[in-house]
Amino acid sequence: MFYLLKYFSISLFILVFQTEVYADFTVTEIAKGLYVHYGLQAETSVANKGDIANIGFIVGKKCVAVIDTGGSLTVGNALRHTIQQTTTIPICYVINTHIHPDHIFGNRAFLADKPVYLAHVHFPRALASRATNYLTAFSLLLAESLAENILVYPDKTVDDALELDLGERIIRLQTYPTAHTDNDLSVYDVNTDTLWLADLLFVERIPVIDGSLLGWVSVLEKLQQQNFKHVIAGHGEIKQIDWHPAMATELRYLTTIRDEVREYIKQMKPIEDAVAQVGHTEQARWLLFDDYHKRNVTAAFAELEWE
Repeated sequence: MFYLLKYFSISLFILVFQTEVYADFTVTEIAKGLYVHYGLQAETSVANKGDIANIGFIVGKKCVAVIDTGGSLTVGNALRHTIQQTTTIPICYVINTHIHPDHIFGNRAFLADKPVYLAHVHFPRALASRATNYLTAFSLLLAESLAENILVYPDKTVDDALELDLGERIIRLQTYPTAHTDNDLSVYDVNTDTLWLADLLFVERIPVIDGSLLGWVSVLEKLQQQNFKHVIAGHGEIKQIDWHPAMATELRYLTTIRDEVREYIKQMKPIEDAVAQVGHTEQARWLLFDDYHKRNVTAAFAELEWE
């Protein structure tokens, strides 16, 4: 009897916990059949379960494509539950836009659907090189022991571009030269003229350089010359109709770092001075500035001193 009561109590706790998670998990249909869940503008914590990235899905006539899965199995399960409440069309694809844990640690939630997992050609190598560090760090952040099986590697990788037919709905996967990371991938929905840029674009939250500052600036400058009806960032919501100003704001931050660091290098000032002083005119404009800005300057200095 004790074991039955214990089992019932645990099951009830899980049910209540999941109900609360699902109730807090909302998606916005920003275009017909294209749904976005906007993550919190925060760092991963026990309280938010890693729900800090923009993730979502696109519904075609025969297939659903999931774009990123969130920063924990809990978030991945909430996304899957939401898809099941939205449509009966099967999940055929799970697309990872890059390796950062806040975008991929929910991958395992979709294994039962037997989708094809897709990512940049550099994704497997990049994730394998950081797997141990990611699992250790996020076990601490989420206060739970994360086993390596939470990491789901792609079944298929994209070297340049790939077109998928979801059923009267074409989506195009596009890779990029090293920018935010060396494994960035975007998703373009032809039907709605929507470009899902993921972490190539940060809105309000400070961008994080984990690839190449110069490469990222180059990618953004080319994207700025294009026109799309909708653009989805990896963090933050573009609330105005025109997305170009949001990208221009990110470009301003990145080019400010580039230009000021170049000047410090030209004057042969040490990296410590640059880290302490570069880019602080941007401080009031970005969330989590103190968490990432100095690291960005360090990365920029390391890259630019070899120009």
